[in-house]
Amino acid sequence: MKTVRPFVLFVMICSITISAHAQKYSTAADTPRLNIAYVKLSNEIADLQAKLTIAQNNLPGYFAKASNAASEAEATAMNSSKQAEKATNGNLSDARSAKKKAKRAYKDAQDAKSADHNSLKQEQKVKSLTAQLEKKQAKLGELELMRTAIRSQVQQ
Repeated sequence: MKTVRPFVLFVMICSITISAHAQKYSTAADTPRLNIAYVKLSNEIADLQAKLTIAQNNLPGYFAKASNAASEAEATAMNSSKQAEKATNGNLSDARSAKKKAKRAYKDAQDAKSADHNSLKQEQKVKSLTAQLEKKQAKLGELELMRTAIRSQVQQ
């Protein structure tokens, strides 16, 4: 049973790669399918470029939010620290106030962490979209080469 699984996986991978490799367009009769694939891929590239532009334009906003949240969390932590220092020699109301400020500082720290995570996530999105766009453009280049090869065959 253990030796059958890798063999089945190997056969599945081979069948997928063979079928993907067999879809090349090489004759004049394949031109309509090639054109359809070319237009579809061009549209996908345009969509990816639009998404990438939006993501890149939003990136500075994410970094600004993360920076603001970090500075706010730092200021709140300083206030909390001062209040806690005051509460050590103070009365019950000072302790309660220190507790409230500590909770606020913790919440602001969590917000800063969340904003930093969101900015990193947006960076990853930009990288992912860029990688997808490069793959699609390489595929479009291959289709263009196939188109040129078919045109040269027809002219001969």
